[in-house]
Amino acid sequence: MTKSRDAKSPAIDTAQHQENWNYEATVAKVEVIINKIESGKLELAEVFDEFTAATEYLRQCETFLGERQQQMDLLIETLADEPDSF
Repeated sequence: MTKSRDAKSPAIDTAQHQENWNYEATVAKVEVIINKIESGKLELAEVFDEFTAATEYLRQCETFLGERQQQMDLLIETLADEPDSF
């Protein structure tokens, strides 16, 4: 059985998350995977492998968005607590 994905796994992307991970690029990877699955050209085992990769990429995106939401909430709270200096 052949693998259609390259040797780079989502686990490698997670390890590199801090340095060169990019939300838009990760979403694009998910879109590519969806297109591959929807093409109907993959073997069933490959569909499961691709689905697993897409799920991991989506988890990475969810984590990223959650972290950014927390940062925004903290900034908003900080601004709301500051006395008017104008």
